[in-house]
Amino acid sequence: MNYKPFSQACENNKDAILQVIKTVFCQPTTVWEIGSGTGQHACYFAEHLPHLEWQPTDRNENIPGIGLWREEAQLVNLKPPLTLDVTDVLWPCRSIEALFTANTLHIMSWEDVQIFFKRLIDYLSPKAFICIYGPFNYNGAYTSDSNAAFDQWLKSQNKLSGIKNFEDIVLLSASSGFSLLNDIAMPANNRLLVLQNR
Repeated sequence: MNYKPFSQACENNKDAILQVIKTVFCQPTTVWEIGSGTGQHACYFAEHLPHLEWQPTDRNENIPGIGLWREEAQLVNLKPPLTLDVTDVLWPCRSIEALFTANTLHIMSWEDVQIFFKRLIDYLSPKAFICIYGPFNYNGAYTSDSNAAFDQWLKSQNKLSGIKNFEDIVLLSASSGFSLLNDIAMPANNRLLVLQNR
């Protein structure tokens, strides 16, 4: 699995994402970000959410780039990036109090998404919140022509990748012990799902 950097849609939606996550992650805590990509948005969220400690993670090849963004940002609440692949049996933590991930599920195969939620069962603290940003299909249908084209491009790069069905994610999360609290439309397409560990 190879996480992609944040898309232009995420760049356009970063303020809308911020408004949601600052209400979800309203108490001082450490937010673990899965698939931080370049690290640019970890810096943005950490800067605007000083009550949080932000823990960027990604696959090993992306860690140096995240480190460069962190070094330039000089934010006391932005922690050094850690190597983490969701398929790893052991994650570099004992527990996770809050989790954010953007533009990762559609990069993963369905098997990897299932592993991701299995790991969350192991590591998420009780009542922990999860925010998942990205494109989703509804009732098996694309929500826009651009998403349809993007999905075809994803599958041309890796036939196991592709936009996931919202209903499948909800069923998987429920079977993993997580409740869907909100499904929020973003201004520049895509969605932000808010889940909580029961």
